[in-house]
Amino acid sequence: MVTRRWTYHRRSPMGRGVVTHRLMGLSKARPNPDLVVADSGFVTWNLPDHRRAGFRKLRDIVRWGIHIRSSSVRVLTKEIEHRIGDLDSVRRLTNTEMFCALVVVTRDGRIVYEKYASDFSHDQLHCLQSISKTTTALIMGKLVHEGRIDLSKSVGSYIPEIGSGYAEATIQQVLDMDVLNDFTEDYSDPYCAVYLAEAAAGWRRPPDGEQAPTMRELLAGIKSEDVRNPSGECQYKSANTDVLGWLVERVSGRSLREYLVDIAEAAGIEHVMFMSTDREFFPLMSGGIAMTARDLARYGLLFVSGGAGVNGKLVGSKAFLDAARTNRGTRRSDGYHYSNQLVSNGRWVGHGGYGGQWMLADEASGAVVAFFSVLENASASDSDYNIDRIALADEIVGFLAPRDRS
Repeated sequence: MVTRRWTYHRRSPMGRGVVTHRLMGLSKARPNPDLVVADSGFVTWNLPDHRRAGFRKLRDIVRWGIHIRSSSVRVLTKEIEHRIGDLDSVRRLTNTEMFCALVVVTRDGRIVYEKYASDFSHDQLHCLQSISKTTTALIMGKLVHEGRIDLSKSVGSYIPEIGSGYAEATIQQVLDMDVLNDFTEDYSDPYCAVYLAEAAAGWRRPPDGEQAPTMRELLAGIKSEDVRNPSGECQYKSANTDVLGWLVERVSGRSLREYLVDIAEAAGIEHVMFMSTDREFFPLMSGGIAMTARDLARYGLLFVSGGAGVNGKLVGSKAFLDAARTNRGTRRSDGYHYSNQLVSNGRWVGHGGYGGQWMLADEASGAVVAFFSVLENASASDSDYNIDRIALADEIVGFLAPRDRS
């Protein structure tokens, strides 16, 4: 560590004489260790040995973000249904080293099951990763309901400066992950586009001597020779969601921050909704939210209620959510479909998150399942585990669904 000491001179504000300043203790800067890219190509906080802690302290790691709290809190009461803990999937997935939290709530505000890992708690924030995309399902649904967005129109008709990666894609294609372009999302490849976009989101340092791009700059640079997807299979690209966020601001004239405040108030979250942003404070709608498991469950109740908040305000559209269930969208490899920024089996809607997260909202049972875990393999992904976490939530809401008494 080098300590420098020197003197400089300037005129005093009153113009009389010379003021002498002596600066002490100025030292060299070093890269922020959390944001350094390791030899493996992954950023330090996302290495297997750091990831569990990293998912919990996202707001302390990333470079930019906004902090939202609700003025009123949705009241939850505990009425534990112990038989949920006896379900096979619940026993298996809550007793692994990956497990962090499981909270199940009903539309009338009852916590019917709650369990945490020994190193987790009810007031611990956790990164939702791609569960964050579901906020776009609410906001876009509201704008469609108000007649402000035509889903059959192209992205370029709303955002003329967008690049060829999205200009000719319809809004519905983007909602359904039905676009072909050069944005890549292979979690086993540390040099794919989704990881390189971390510099724009402030999740890693940009290359030495460079300034982090903004999200809009990054999105405008995505290219495609033909955006059409003839296969009908889900082409999962997180950039799609951020394009929709840009579209929301362009069409509505409101900031995404204002929409997120509305959502937090409607959900009645108790603790913090933290949203990661770029350097222009444009929210990372594709994966930037962190909140507690209880608050994720509160938030999930917005999908059970058709977007109606505990404060009486509407932040989504029931018709849009119903369409996510009934429209086939694109086919996923696990047998479910992707539509309107949601995963569905035709009955419930939900979404997963990188690293082991899952939220499911089931209108029939009125239940929401919020599940946090952290996979500690190199890519933080496992297709079999992804199927298991959905099966866990599906088994729980099936248990809670009204029985046919005929």
